[in-house]
Amino acid sequence: MATIDAQSDLRERIGRFRVLIVGRANAGKTTILQKVCNTTEDPEIYDTKGKKVRATIYAMHASIADQLWRGNHDIANEMVFKSNLGFVFHDSCGFEAGSEEEFDNMKKFISDRANAKELEERIHAIWYCIPMDDHSRTFQRSEEKFFSECDTGHVPVVAIFTKFEALRPVAFGEIKKQLTGLAKEERLGRIAQRVEEVFTNTGVWDRLCDPKNRARPKCYVRLENMNKPSTNCDTLLERTTFALDDEELRLCLVSTQQSNMELCIKCAVETLVDRADRQLLSLLTDYGTYQFDIAKWFPHLKVRQRMIQYDDTVVMVLTDGKYRTANNVDILNVSFIIVVL
Repeated sequence: MATIDAQSDLRERIGRFRVLIVGRANAGKTTILQKVCNTTEDPEIYDTKGKKVRATIYAMHASIADQLWRGNHDIANEMVFKSNLGFVFHDSCGFEAGSEEEFDNMKKFISDRANAKELEERIHAIWYCIPMDDHSRTFQRSEEKFFSECDTGHVPVVAIFTKFEALRPVAFGEIKKQLTGLAKEERLGRIAQRVEEVFTNTGVWDRLCDPKNRARPKCYVRLENMNKPSTNCDTLLERTTFALDDEELRLCLVSTQQSNMELCIKCAVETLVDRADRQLLSLLTDYGTYQFDIAKWFPHLKVRQRMIQYDDTVVMVLTDGKYRTANNVDILNVSFIIVVL
């Protein structure tokens, strides 16, 4: 059985995927990080020397705990969730309240970590959270300062519009009279359309992307109803992955998502499309290399056998390496089969 060892080598070079999360108190940052790491527990906090700072009472959404936290906060501290050690997070909280010192510290942190010599010490992505529960004040002084003054360099910024469900009652209130007598499906369609108009009218995306800004987001995601157990941050992880220009960083991020098969498949498909666009697919004769280029996006799977070519069809079987028993016969669990025509 052939095993892809690239991920272990990648871990040695990069370590963990490092994210700076930025946003006001009550923007839903804690919930986002918990969803990303598939946990409801608080993170463990470590200082730059690896000493645990605090294992509990990390609640960016709680005003009292937030005030206590601001007094001891250091943006260089690392937040780690036991449920997914592939991530390390940094929190900017402090400058959003108007502290110039905190803002200067954050600017220096971004500059230092964006240009760090060692890839494992760099921040790899910035998530900027903007709550939509007050749609008339989406772009405040904190957003203006960050995007107009911070030079994020090559580090991609992903704007996250949290609490997006708050726009729905606003939209409903504005067109309530127009919905009278309409069928349910049409009412829902009208409300959804009005939500888009309300969001556009805030002008927040245009202001974030102003050419005069030193930092501009590469993309955005909308998160809603994040307090419900059924919601997740898969879209955020996907947008972040494709916002990365470095393939090694993409691989590092994907390696944290063993249960997100959809993301793994999308990355593998893009590899195939990229090869086809560069007209390399028809020229490729080393199927071992081809196998590697696809299988590297599935760090938790193993290649059951090498590429099988039959006429114009290429087949590769990926498995999770586990056996199940049926009628006293051991059968290898096949996660899926990739067929390339």
